[in-house]
Amino acid sequence: MAPSRSGKSTAMNIMGCLDSPTSGSYRFAGVEVGSLSREQRGLLRRNYLGFVFRGYNLLPRMSAKENVELPLVYQGMGREERGARARAALDKVGLSGRGNHDPSELSGGQQQRVAVARALAARPAVILADEQTGNLDSARSRKIMEVLAALNRDDGINILMVMHEPDMAAYAHRLVQFLDGRIASDAANIKVAS
Repeated sequence: MAPSRSGKSTAMNIMGCLDSPTSGSYRFAGVEVGSLSREQRGLLRRNYLGFVFRGYNLLPRMSAKENVELPLVYQGMGREERGARARAALDKVGLSGRGNHDPSELSGGQQQRVAVARALAARPAVILADEQTGNLDSARSRKIMEVLAALNRDDGINILMVMHEPDMAAYAHRLVQFLDGRIASDAANIKVAS
């Protein structure tokens, strides 16, 4: 959590293997990520990480279900299993009846839930969410945070979120605050929202 331009998205991009650090060390599951080749970092992303982007990043000419299936295509999963996983992920985020709708036919909150379903379908160890509520009103923001909290609580998926809003940070078990590109504080959140 931090104000804009404090380094939180950069830190997330490094943790998501989208960027490389200019110095220091980053280990994921005991592996030094800096020593991995580009292809190996891609495999790490594909097999262990899910992403929820602020702008949803849904492909407009694909249905919600097809957008959710996309990471599974890259995993080499067959059509039948992809479809089953996509339907299950959409159901988990409360969109079981919206799979055949294009993104333009969905509200902003529904599009964001499709983005969460897309991250969830690959069954990652970690979901990285970059200002996942930044484009939503407070009611939709709470719904997205409740979905993410349930994924952590019920499915054991680690959720790493980047945000500005203190009311959304209340859902986190741990708060890391950035200031000028550095960690200013790192502490357990004793008031976790339920």
